Parts: sequence; structure tokens; C-alpha cells
Amino acid sequence: MHYYRYSNAEVSCWYKYLLFSYNIVFWLAGVAFLAAGLWAWSEKGVLSDLTKVTGLHGLDPVVLVLLVGIVMFTLGFAGCVGALRENICLLKFFCGAIVFIFLLELAVAVMAFLFQDWVRDRVKEFFENNIKSYRDDIDLQNIIDSLQRINHCCGAQGPEDWDFNIYFNCNSESKSREKCGVPFSCCIPDPAQKVVNTQCGYDIRKKSKNQWEDQIFVKGCIHALEAWLPRNIYIVAGVFIAISLLQIFGIFLARSLISDIEAVKASNAF
Repeated sequence: MHYYRYSNAEVSCWYKYLLFSYNIVFWLAGVAFLAAGLWAWSEKGVLSDLTKVTGLHGLDPVVLVLLVGIVMFTLGFAGCVGALRENICLLKFFCGAIVFIFLLELAVAVMAFLFQDWVRDRVKEFFENNIKSYRDDIDLQNIIDSLQRINHCCGAQGPEDWDFNIYFNCNSESKSREKCGVPFSCCIPDPAQKVVNTQCGYDIRKKSKNQWEDQIFVKGCIHALEAWLPRNIYIVAGVFIAISLLQIFGIFLARSLISDIEAVKASNAF
């Protein structure tokens, strides 16, 4: 009599390689973010002197890039290796982290809707702190300039907020050439000028406020962003839904693969 040994049950290749493909994109994106962040820090000399990070009172955009890169790299790596090696611990870590991030995003959205005044105050405080550090970091400076230029705004609540910066402050003791002025990104652009006039905001706040509207934007960036949100609510909602669906899809794949691995192990145990 001949006995035939049946092959052991195997994990579904569909879940395994689909989850791997899903995560390889995020892993590579995380590598790109980390490389860009480290390159930016090397250009600014931060890698040779890490105390420069704590010396900046405002936000260093590179820190945000690095944090995003670390999270994407870690989750992508855990998902890729967990899927290929059928490692339940790594898959559960990946799944739990995605669930945590999803719930955190949902909580932030709900809190921002319910406590709008508190959020507005925190945004105002955040913007003012970064105005103070405007000249301390070139990346922060470029972000503020882009925000003001694109939204046609100046300062958090208005041009007077540039008194928070020691270079633009109207204090009589200041010897800065930019004293009582605003950055060039606050200036109303002249279509006839092909070259940006970086000195267009000099001494503007020494003039009467009635003259400001002819040369600079007088609306604060917080008010500009509050006006922008209702006009683009469908775009914002679409982006949020798309990110949420990607996260839910990743959770579904990870949970399905975990269940499949556990079922195969239970089957092979007999």
C-alpha cells in the first residue's frame, strides 16, 4: 500500500505580494524624505552642529520632513518584511500603527471642528513664533514668503505682526535697514516688473495705513486661510477621504494576511 503526503497549506500570494507592493511605495517615499531632509540639514550645517536645531525658536521645516520620512520608512519596512517573511509581529505592528494614525487624524479633524476658537489661537501663536524666526532659517523664510505671496496676505492678523521680528520692528533703537517694513512677499506684485523687488516693503509701515493698501497686502494670513478653506472644502475633503481609504486598504490587507498566516499555521500544526 502506498501513502501520499499532501503538501502543507500555503499563505495566499495575493495578500502577500499586494501588501508588499503597497508598502514598497511608502518605504521608497520614506527613503526619499529622509535623504532630502539630511541633505537640507547638511547644506545648513546642522549635521555638524545639532544644537542649531534647538536654537531655532520657530519651526524648522526639515524636522517635519524627517519625521514624515522616519514614519513612512518604518511602516513601509515593517510592512514589506512582514509580508515577505510572513512575520505576524511586524504585520501587527504595521496594522496597529496605521490604525493609530487613522484615529489620530480623525480626532484632530473633530477637535478642529468643535474647538475652532482654540485652534485659531494656537495657529496665531504658531505663526507669530515663526515670524520671530523669519531670518533665522532659510527654509522657514521660504515657506512664509510662499504662504504670503500665494494667499495675498501679510502677517498672522495683519502687517503689524512683523513687529515681532527684530529686523522689521519699528522700535526706535533698531538699526536694521528693514526697520518698520515688511518682507517682499507682502508687496502687491507689479505685472510690469519681471524681476522681484526684494526691497519693496522697506519703510512701508512708517506711512499712514491708508497708503498701505496700494503697496502691500493688508489682510492677515489667518483670515486668508479661513476664507480659503470654505472655497476649497471639496478638495480638502477629497484628499482626506483618499488618504483614509489608502489607510483602510492597508489595514484590510494586513489583517487579511495575518488571518491567513494564522489559519495556515493552525492547519499545518495537525
